[in-house]
Amino acid sequence: MKKKPPKTEEIGIRELKARASEVVRAVQEQRARYVITQRGKPAALIIPLDAEVPEKSSDDEAWERLLKIREELGKGWQSEKSAVEILSEMRR
Repeated sequence: MKKKPPKTEEIGIRELKARASEVVRAVQEQRARYVITQRGKPAALIIPLDAEVPEKSSDDEAWERLLKIREELGKGWQSEKSAVEILSEMRR
């Protein structure tokens, strides 16, 4: 039976700059994995040097489709408010 890799954590590029030593230590000692985001979008992956590169899963493909849908919806967005702001107002 193949051993499942540790859970991958997301970390923003700014936070990575502040915690670089800690992140590298966690990767080396705990075999941690990190997806580095830039402006909220995945940009890079930090994994142990001898780790297998994860294969794309159906979850990854679904996520990519959702990101494409988000881009398409954003192109036609006509409100000055973000969707989050509109939802917050609706909940009040």
